[in-house]
Amino acid sequence: MSKWLLWMLLTAFTGRPLLSLALLLVGLWVMDRFTVQLLPSPARWWGRWRRSGQLERMILANTHDRRARAELAELWIGRGLYAEAAGLLKPNLEAGDEDVDTLFLLGVAYLGAGEVARGELLLDEAAKLDEDFRMGAIDLERGRLRLKNGDAQGAVAPLERFVKSRHGTVEGRVLLARALNRSGRDAEAALMRDEAWAEYVSAPRFQRRRERMWAWRARPSRPLTYVALALVAMTLGFQLMRHLPWSMGNSVYDRRAPAPYTAGEDETFE
Repeated sequence: MSKWLLWMLLTAFTGRPLLSLALLLVGLWVMDRFTVQLLPSPARWWGRWRRSGQLERMILANTHDRRARAELAELWIGRGLYAEAAGLLKPNLEAGDEDVDTLFLLGVAYLGAGEVARGELLLDEAAKLDEDFRMGAIDLERGRLRLKNGDAQGAVAPLERFVKSRHGTVEGRVLLARALNRSGRDAEAALMRDEAWAEYVSAPRFQRRRERMWAWRARPSRPLTYVALALVAMTLGFQLMRHLPWSMGNSVYDRRAPAPYTAGEDETFE
């Protein structure tokens, strides 16, 4: 509703609804860049989109390029295209790629696509090769996707292992808090959210920038408060701008010129 009112104010000021909508979207994006940063970075999105196109062309030119398949599958997994990534990686496994990277990516793809048995089996095999692969990434993705598939209780154990292995993680604690909350362990979930925020506050700047989104999810009242204050400030600013031309007009431009001189009835001209 606040965005609707702001759009109406902008429309009243500019007289152009489409221009007002564009200004509102740009303003919200700029505000997000300087606060919670929930929206994706255009530069990063453009880089990934461009790299995806390059990899697709490489695979079309050489369907046996297993390295390009693995890289493209990882990009697709990041976009949530789990089924497509699984179909892309399956030929790699059939060709004999049984390294931990392939097993991990294909396991995540199957889990994300809803093929739980296959995904769990492949992640088990990846853990046998390297239990601490990518600093606990196997436990993180296993817990995340179990939570996504509705298995909150099953997500608790791998997320607890991940939090223990990666002490400063904010993301792991937020996901664990969700799993605990959905398992009926509300008090433990609240404590885990507090720990997530505490880790974020004490983390170095580069880590806070990377995990800011998860920190705001641990304390959602913070970004909502900032957004509300920003919207109020923008609304007041546009109201001031809207009234400014009127005040200028009354003080400068609307000064009436003096009435032309006309001779009175008792005046005569020679």
